[in-house]
Amino acid sequence: MKTTCQVCMHHCALDCGQTGICGVRRNESGVVICKNYGQVTSLALDPIEKKPLRMFYPKSRILSVGSFGCNLKCPFCQNHEISMQRWEVSVSRKDRGSVFMSPQELANKALECKPAGNIGVAFTYNEPLVGWEYVRDAAKLVKASGMKTVLVTNGTASIQVLEEILPYIDAMNIDLKGFQYGYYRKLGGDLDTVKQFIIRAAAGCHIELTTLIVPGENDGQEQMEEEAKWIASIRPQGPSIPLHITRFFPRYHMAGRPATEVSVVYALAEIAGRYLEHVFVGNC
Repeated sequence: MKTTCQVCMHHCALDCGQTGICGVRRNESGVVICKNYGQVTSLALDPIEKKPLRMFYPKSRILSVGSFGCNLKCPFCQNHEISMQRWEVSVSRKDRGSVFMSPQELANKALECKPAGNIGVAFTYNEPLVGWEYVRDAAKLVKASGMKTVLVTNGTASIQVLEEILPYIDAMNIDLKGFQYGYYRKLGGDLDTVKQFIIRAAAGCHIELTTLIVPGENDGQEQMEEEAKWIASIRPQGPSIPLHITRFFPRYHMAGRPATEVSVVYALAEIAGRYLEHVFVGNC
């Protein structure tokens, strides 16, 4: 009998033993289990601006942690080695390049890094919310220790999942990959899901948004104008929500494509700046 996963818009109907699109949520005896819980593939002390967050504790550092799996299929993914990796029974932790770190161990590690300027933990690198249970459990402990929590996400999780983690998250950077439904379908996502996620997150914590400009895909000036107008309409933060407009570089399945022209990025940033108070250009 199939069991439907409720974590994101895909609503994968899984037979017993089957894994969903994200590669980590699996039907075991009728219950959808998160198989990457505590499986850490990346751990680094990063500048907060690298998340990117420019208006949340600037010039600080944050312990960044990632696992594997993602529910989108972006052909330009810079972390595809882990985000596109799937959990399989036949693959060992060693082969996946992961080590187990409990929520308490992660919280303790964050405290150990405090003398180096660390302010907390950022869940990032892959899509953290395909394993939202770990984000919730670890973030709760990190906050209880007096440190900050950050989520870097594609925003394609359900509102139910967002409500589970929002009380324990201080700031988010959410990818708004474009502002056309067709473009999101190419990436395996859904624009409405992301918009609803952003609206709810904006009411619960500090948010910043990122749009990667891919030549020939989402670089239209009208599209950016629509996006900026919509962001400015969000309450309560509205025009004060920071938007990062970043330059595409060839990688993964788009390794043969040209990088975005710097002039295009700055032109789109100028358009966004007509409606938003804080627009930042990245990768230029």
